[in-house]
Amino acid sequence: MADGERKRTLEVARRAPLTGELSGRTVLIVDDDPVHIRHVRDGLAPHGYLFTEAHDGTQALSAIRESRPDLILMDVEMPGLGGVEVCRIIKANAGEDGFGFIPVILMTARQAAGKVEGLELGADDYLVKPFDMLELSARVKSMLRLKALQDALVEKNRELDRANKELAARREELLALTRTDALTGLSNRRALEERLNDEFARSRRYGAPLSLVMLDIDHFKRINDSFGHPFGDRVLKAVAQTARARLREVDLLARYGGEEFIALLPETGPEDALRVCERVRDAIAALELEHVGGSGKPQCVRLTASLGVATVPSGDLPSAEALLRAADASLYAAKGAGRNRVHQHAA
Repeated sequence: MADGERKRTLEVARRAPLTGELSGRTVLIVDDDPVHIRHVRDGLAPHGYLFTEAHDGTQALSAIRESRPDLILMDVEMPGLGGVEVCRIIKANAGEDGFGFIPVILMTARQAAGKVEGLELGADDYLVKPFDMLELSARVKSMLRLKALQDALVEKNRELDRANKELAARREELLALTRTDALTGLSNRRALEERLNDEFARSRRYGAPLSLVMLDIDHFKRINDSFGHPFGDRVLKAVAQTARARLREVDLLARYGGEEFIALLPETGPEDALRVCERVRDAIAALELEHVGGSGKPQCVRLTASLGVATVPSGDLPSAEALLRAADASLYAAKGAGRNRVHQHAA
């Protein structure tokens, strides 16, 4: 390209109107020569940039940390830390946790000696002093546009990351809803069956005890018929909260269906399981729920529950389904023996 044509191209670039995203961008000028800093500022001032300055590499790094400029114009030869060393530090800390992406244009009076080194260390452009102010203006504008595009890309990536996290959270919420009983807030039957299979497999693999408790509220149909289904729902919630409060964090309590609940007690042998069941049964028997009927007079309603428990390892319980059936049979044995009691499967 002929010199005349090149100058005309640079003049067009210099006079092209700045978009709103470039006007007001901050340019850090780093040079140990105040005259040269002033010369650069005067040449770029008509474009609406903001300027900060530093006179050596150490000051430059401080200015970058404090103001995060959009572009750095930096002399190569300076006392102390030179421009090439500062450029290396900037590019080595270009991640989001560091300085981020900041374009660097190195300036030097040497022709080629430092140019290759500077570009290899990540400098984005290189100017040899004395340079044409029109060329400087065009290159600054180009680098600031690159910075604007990079900032927009980073923000888009952040928005995408936020959207992905929100989507993941929504999925977790939906998954929780599919595994939670809406009335009591306990795990539902589906979640119980998944956990039961996992815990049974772990028990068989390591020989660790696993107890399963089936709990049924005594005469629950009579409660619904006498006091209405809304009160029956209150009873279910109260029993769920009472039983859950008597279990460990690691234990699972689920609503199995209707007025039946199942508790999984990992690492719990027969004797400990029996003690847990009695503790839960006593707490439910101590409940007093107030019901206000049509007469407006409050009535205290007492509850009881029957519980059946089975534990593995056991020779006659070779599967999770067998463990569940054994606890169910024990529950019916408790009911047949008069209710409000615990019956334990005999291995």
